Amino acid sequence: MPGSGRRILATFAVIISLASLAACSPIKLLNASSPSRHYERTADIPYGDGARQRLDVYVPKALENPAPMVVFFYGGGWREGSKANYEFVASSLTEAGIVVVIPDYRLFPAVEFPAFVDDGAAAAAWALDNADRLGADPDRVFVMGHSAGAHIAALLALDASYLGARNASRQPFAGLIGLSGPYDFLPIEGGYLERVFPEASRASSQPINFVTDGAPPTLLVHGSDDRTVWPRNSRNLADRLREQSVDVTLTLYDDVGHARVVAALAPPLDFLAHTLDDTRQFIVKTTRSRDDADDSRVYGSR
Repeated sequence: MPGSGRRILATFAVIISLASLAACSPIKLLNASSPSRHYERTADIPYGDGARQRLDVYVPKALENPAPMVVFFYGGGWREGSKANYEFVASSLTEAGIVVVIPDYRLFPAVEFPAFVDDGAAAAAWALDNADRLGADPDRVFVMGHSAGAHIAALLALDASYLGARNASRQPFAGLIGLSGPYDFLPIEGGYLERVFPEASRASSQPINFVTDGAPPTLLVHGSDDRTVWPRNSRNLADRLREQSVDVTLTLYDDVGHARVVAALAPPLDFLAHTLDDTRQFIVKTTRSRDDADDSRVYGSR
């Protein structure tokens, strides 16, 4: 790309970084500039009775069955956001042959913790139950999120009670992908988060408190210049996972802030950071490892 074109896109990325990721015209422009001819979108599928308990499904047109699936939770501080704003995430992942599910979930102040994680569990359970029908492999479902969405994704992957309440008898996810996530953010000192996370629930709101050796392979991505969610959240979670001998990759992007990590998932802005490549490579590597393990079990039984 000519240098002038890159400068224009870089300027656009700065606007995204300064604007709210939950609802802003730059996000709409980003979706419009991301290719959409390679997937089929089915919108507003209910996974619950509430108005925000809806999800969108994106299926690659050139699907090779069975495909991996990603359930992606967007950020917004647990108080704002819309699945419609993150079609650019689906655009990039479906191009790699991945089925994508993007749910809405209830937000503060209508609800407080753990209601939005309960919604995440219901959406993930829907995805797991419908993977076969969508052309995806139910044994290769990845849970992924950015910021507050990474918090939801991490709790679903690490705290077995959420999916266990929906009859998941084992670790349901092939992997966890956390982008700029708050996993170890206590104490809460002032602000609206004191109401999002009532005092009695705070210990159970921290994903780091639920790490066991049963955690799935994990990719944690964070920008070193993130001032919204401190990078120590990802460092601390990676250390705890390693203590339990869990396969974890921690990737810190130099000179990258909070919004650029997820903006780089957009096909026009993939030069901002390596989020897209790192995500794709993690899914390919993890899927291949599971295939090898499955082959070993089959051959070993004969």
